[in-house]
Amino acid sequence: MVDLGNAAAGRFCWVDLAAVDAERAKEFYGHVFGWTSAEQWANGGHFARMRLSDQDVGSIYQLKRAYRDQGVPSHWTPYIRVDDANDAARRAVSHGGTVIVRPFVVPGIAQIALILDSVGAQVGLWQPIAATAKETSDG
Repeated sequence: MVDLGNAAAGRFCWVDLAAVDAERAKEFYGHVFGWTSAEQWANGGHFARMRLSDQDVGSIYQLKRAYRDQGVPSHWTPYIRVDDANDAARRAVSHGGTVIVRPFVVPGIAQIALILDSVGAQVGLWQPIAATAKETSDG
C-alpha cells in the first residue's frame, strides 16, 4: 500500500484521515504506531503526510468546520490508483456515482478526486503525479 509508484491501476494505494482534531490524531498515531508527520500544502489548505521508516503510510488533515458543525465524524478515505483521474470521475458518474471533490493536483504527489460510488460509499481516485506529467508531455 505504500509503494505508490508501483501500484497497479484498480488497486487500493493510499488512505487519508479527515479528523475533527488533526493535531490530536497525529499525536495518537505517532504514539501508537510510531508514525511521524511532515506538513504539506494542497488545494488551499494543508495536510500531514504520515511516515514510518521513511515511507509514506497515509495522510491526516483537519476536517473543515462546516462539516464538523453538520456532525460529520472523523473518517478514513481509501484511494484507488487510476491512470486518469478525470476519466475515472466521468466513468463513475456515468455508472451512477457522484463526484464530491473534482480532480485537483496535490503538488509533487498526485491528482486526486473523491467520489461516492453507486451505493453511496466514499472512495478516492489517485493518479500519481508521474502519470499526470507523462500524460501532459505526451499530449
